[in-house]
Amino acid sequence: MERTLIEDLPKCLEEQVLIKGWVERIRELSTVTFLIVRDRTGRVQVTADPRLLAQLRIATESVVAVCGTVAPEPRAKAGYELVAESIDVLAGAANLPININGPVLQVPLELILDYRVLSLRHARINPIFKIQAALVHGFQTFLNQEGFVQVFTPKIVASGTEGGSELFSLQYFGETAYLGQSPQFYKQMLMGAGYERVYEVGHVYRAEKHATSRHLNEYVSLDLEMGFIESEDDVMELENRLLAFMFNYVAEQCPRELAALEVEVPEVPSIPRVPFTEALVILEQEFGKGGLQDLDPEGERLLCQYVRDSTGSEFVFVTDYPWEKRPMYTMPKEGGLTCSFDLLFRGLEITTGGQRIHTYELLAENTRKKGLHPDAFAFYLRSFSFGMPPHGGLAIGLERLTAQLLGLPNVREASLFPRDRHRLTPWLGRR
Repeated sequence: MERTLIEDLPKCLEEQVLIKGWVERIRELSTVTFLIVRDRTGRVQVTADPRLLAQLRIATESVVAVCGTVAPEPRAKAGYELVAESIDVLAGAANLPININGPVLQVPLELILDYRVLSLRHARINPIFKIQAALVHGFQTFLNQEGFVQVFTPKIVASGTEGGSELFSLQYFGETAYLGQSPQFYKQMLMGAGYERVYEVGHVYRAEKHATSRHLNEYVSLDLEMGFIESEDDVMELENRLLAFMFNYVAEQCPRELAALEVEVPEVPSIPRVPFTEALVILEQEFGKGGLQDLDPEGERLLCQYVRDSTGSEFVFVTDYPWEKRPMYTMPKEGGLTCSFDLLFRGLEITTGGQRIHTYELLAENTRKKGLHPDAFAFYLRSFSFGMPPHGGLAIGLERLTAQLLGLPNVREASLFPRDRHRLTPWLGRR
C-alpha cells in the first residue's frame, strides 16, 4: 500500500490508508491507546487496541508505520481519527535529552542548538525554515520575472572583497586562499560580461569574533547586481518591490506555518528614506544620543522606532553614507558622501547596497585612497578596462531577514546549523 500524507486524510474517510511518521504523544487507557502521529504535513490522532501495542516498544519520537481506516470522530481535534489495524516500529527513540513536544521549548538556546536535529521537530521551530525557504523562492521568482539570471560564484577566493583582515584562510595547493566574504567582485564582473542583471543565493563567511544575537560567521546572502542604472535610487526602488513580493509570497505559501508561529506578515509600503547625517540628528534631538559617528545597534532600533511612529513603516532606507564608511567600489558623490544605503527592518540592518564605480580610473584611484594596493585586486580591476556599464546592487542577509520577520530574538535561531565563534559542529561540545 502506498503511503498517504496526513494532510490528505480528510479525502480518505472510511478508506484504509498507510501513514508514516513520528509518535508525538501516547495516552494509554484501559480499553484504548491514543497516539498522536506527525509527518511533514500535519498530525493525526490514532486509536489502537492496547493488545496491538503489547509486543511493541513505542516511545515518543519513535518512527512508525500505521495501517488503518480513517473514521469520522467529532471529539477529535481534526474531526476524524485513524483506527489502527497494524503498527510497525520503523525506528525506536530513547533517552531524549530534551522534550520537544510541549507548546514551548523551555530550554536554553545552546541546548536547542546542541540537539538541533531533535529540536527542529518542535512545532514552533520546524516552520521557521519552511518560511525561510519561501523567502528564498520568492526572491528567485521575482528576480526571474525581472530578467535576472541566477549565478553561482566561487567561495574560495584569492583576496578579501574589501581588503579587510576578517577572513578565514585556507591552504590552496601551496598558496593561501580565503573563504569569500561576499560575491561582490564576481557579480560586478558579470555586469561587464554582458549579463546586465544577476542574482545569487549563497553562503558567505566573516571571521568576525562576535558573540552577539545579530551575527553569524557563516550565513546565506541574497545578492543581486543590475546594470545600466541611473543611480542608487533604481536599486532601492527594485528592493522595495522585491520585498513586497517576497512577503506576499510567504503569506500565500505558508499560512499554516505562520499560524503555528502566530505571525502576521506585514505590508511593505513605499519605504521612507533618511540620509545618514539626518539620522544622526534625529537620534540626538529625539533620543539624546549625541556625538555618534555611526549607527550602533541601539541607534538602529531608535531610528526605526522614530520612523514607525512618524510614518507607520517598519522599514527605512538610510542613504548617503560618508565615503569613509563604505568600500572602495562604492560610487562617491559630492560632499564626501557615497551613492549607498542600508535598509533597516524592525531595528536591524538587513541590507547594504548602492551604486558601484564603473570606470577603471576612478576605481583604481578609490582603491589607493582606501590604503589598498590595486595590484592585489588586479583580476577584478582589469575587467573594468574592457567597458563596464553603470551598475549597482545589494545584499540581504537571509537569516537576519527571517529572524526579523518572525520576531526571533537571536539570528542563530534562523540558521539550521549555525556557525558562530564557538560552534563548528551542530554540537557545541567543549572545544
